[in-house]
Amino acid sequence: MPTARDASPAAEATGPDTTQDPKPDEVPGPDPRPGRPTSPFAGRRIRAAVVGAGGIARGSHLPALARLGAEGELEIVAAVDIDTDALGRLCAEGGIPHAYRDLDRMLAERRPDLVVVCTPPALHRDQSVAALRAGAWVWCEKPPVPALADFDAVEAEEGANGGPYAAIVFQHRFGSGARHVRRLLAGRAMGRPLVAHCQTTWYRDAAYYAVPWRGRWRSEGGGPAMGHGIHQMDLLLDLLGAWSEVRAMAGRLVHEVETEDVSTALVRFRNGALATVVNSVLSPEETSRIRIDCERATVELSHLYGHRNGDWRITPAPGVPEEEAAGWRDFGADVPSSHLAQLRELVTSMRAGERPRSSGADGRSSLELITALYKSAFTDTTVRSGDIGPGDPFYTALHGGAPGWAPTGSGASVAGPGRGVSA
Repeated sequence: MPTARDASPAAEATGPDTTQDPKPDEVPGPDPRPGRPTSPFAGRRIRAAVVGAGGIARGSHLPALARLGAEGELEIVAAVDIDTDALGRLCAEGGIPHAYRDLDRMLAERRPDLVVVCTPPALHRDQSVAALRAGAWVWCEKPPVPALADFDAVEAEEGANGGPYAAIVFQHRFGSGARHVRRLLAGRAMGRPLVAHCQTTWYRDAAYYAVPWRGRWRSEGGGPAMGHGIHQMDLLLDLLGAWSEVRAMAGRLVHEVETEDVSTALVRFRNGALATVVNSVLSPEETSRIRIDCERATVELSHLYGHRNGDWRITPAPGVPEEEAAGWRDFGADVPSSHLAQLRELVTSMRAGERPRSSGADGRSSLELITALYKSAFTDTTVRSGDIGPGDPFYTALHGGAPGWAPTGSGASVAGPGRGVSA
């Protein structure tokens, strides 16, 4: 499958000259003076590059990168896409000096510290591996990769000590609300968590699925469980911890797609809590919702695509002192969940040489749960954490080759608008 890495160097987008070698002062190394920090990023801006010039890059990543750029934390040194027009717009909007159509060439010439991957899911594995091998940290949009086998292949390329690491964009974990509730739950301030509900009920019409790569296993990776509900499921795991088993159902009720358009699941957590999970693109009244009932309080989050402190509600059980409940409801300064909130933490991890959240086993847990959800739904079995590994058909594809769910044809075109990629 052609990707942004496969384009000929001669086809590089027009714009500033990208053929010259970077100047020595553009890529400073560690400061060798005694007593100075040993981090390769000490005393300088982190050099970031964006791969993919579509809507998610322009609407979410570029503003976050620009904000940290204005604060002196990083600079965007290059962007890559095989769509010349989209690439030109991104570079113009972000003041990005170097435009490329070839990822390998950009990595060799610009030597970025951080590569932000904003391409369709089928491209994430190869592009993340290329960046890691070039010594760059990776921040990859969700869904991370199409299958657990791909995730493990990316993780195998990470540095053994101090990076580089590959993190997944799970921005709903970040911000003041999620941080506050995570602390309350971890400290058992409200007692043991007992019952939870995780709901991503959105609405997507036929026009949405008319885009050729949507609703196909090979290009999108999965249906609403993978492409839409992954955010709320990841946040649920971040709040409640490890899951132990799942029992699920899936349906293709409205849309003519390969994947499901709705799924439901029952999940048991290692701490004993039980949860229901619903992922749908058939729901006219759209909402994203998490509710956790603990022994002494109910915590609820209702929003759509992002949350602030005001979107959380804590209802104490009868008999809880009001002053204690008031403390639970004090979320502090409002930091919305966002790409910016996660990027700030990622940059901090880079400078410390520490594995960031939503990478490694922490990032893999959500994909493993989703894989188990599909396997349970398509095989009518209970799936336990750790069950799916090499040799299991669901390890390499979320449909697992299941009759009625696995693709029956060639996969057809998976071209997104202006991306020029095909099966």
